[in-house]
Amino acid sequence: SYEAEDAVIRRAATHFEGLPLPVEVRNQARVHLWYPVKFGQECPRYASSSESVSYFASKTHAVGVRYGADGALELVAPFGLDDIFSFRITPNRALDNQRTHEAKGRRARECWPEIEVVPW
Repeated sequence: SYEAEDAVIRRAATHFEGLPLPVEVRNQARVHLWYPVKFGQECPRYASSSESVSYFASKTHAVGVRYGADGALELVAPFGLDDIFSFRITPNRALDNQRTHEAKGRRARECWPEIEVVPW
């Protein structure tokens, strides 16, 4: 439910306050419910969190970590890690996320002026 997700978001926010950049906790199984209202377009209903990161506005941000069945951390990076290590933010055109890609690029440049933001 929205209320349960919001409670987790608020609880997580207390753990991440004070960090120089925001950390967003979202239940990827519910994105299709609020995305059209916030961004004015539909988005697919994701089968998994691994699938959802492949739709993030920037390929650079399409990285996640989860616990595997054995309890070990698993890295999910459908576009690889080269952009991160190259200090480059690359757009992902899977959805029309231009506005989000550009906003994240501006915010990153405030912290790291040398970062390259690839135009949409």
